[in-house]
Amino acid sequence: MKKLILALALLAPLTAFAAGGGAIHPNDPANIDTGNEAALQRGANYFVSYCLNCHSMQYERWQRMEEFGVPEDLLKSNLMHAGAKKGDLLKVAMAPGDAANWFGAPPPDLTLEARLRGSDWIYNYMRAFYVDESRPFSVNNTVFDNVGMPHVLWEQQGMQKAVYTEEDDGHGGTHKVFAGFEKVSEGSMTDVEYDAMIRDLVTFMTYMAEPTKAKSHRTGIMVLLFLALLLVFSYMLKKEYWKDVH
Repeated sequence: MKKLILALALLAPLTAFAAGGGAIHPNDPANIDTGNEAALQRGANYFVSYCLNCHSMQYERWQRMEEFGVPEDLLKSNLMHAGAKKGDLLKVAMAPGDAANWFGAPPPDLTLEARLRGSDWIYNYMRAFYVDESRPFSVNNTVFDNVGMPHVLWEQQGMQKAVYTEEDDGHGGTHKVFAGFEKVSEGSMTDVEYDAMIRDLVTFMTYMAEPTKAKSHRTGIMVLLFLALLLVFSYMLKKEYWKDVH
């Protein structure tokens, strides 16, 4: 038992880090609501406009968006690619070889990214790009160091630089501590508007990663209520049978 407790104690910090719970900056909660149809519709529009040029969502189909109120005519006219059918998968036209040449590696598929990374991780990642002239696209990211992705939303957010301060490390030396971001150039959106945009985008990605999650939760609650009611009747039946024995 002691060995088991020790193993769990050692595993806990590793699990937290793998789930995106490490020391990342910024580290704010996304506070998304996958039941908000307006946010899902805006997020779908953002994803198609800014993400689907490079990143596929190849395990989901266009018609999935009808579940949160996107009518078929609007889906075809505003979101779907020319010539696409609503039963088609959300794929990109870019060849993997071209992507590898341009970016160093093919951009990952984003169908399950919210399940893999977590909604909070994606929300903070999309807000954490900063100017770094040493990188191929002149940007880096405080959540994902040495990122290979350009800051595709720089026109909306603007450009910023990461600010660090020197603090005593307690051993006679100093270490850098992240102190926040400082604007280098303004974007078309304020910080509040940009954060809201990213929240909508993450809401959409989270829904598409687990579209049946809310329904599964409702079904689970109904099953538990049924089992609780069945337990009451089973207990009453048990008492009825055993009273003759005693």
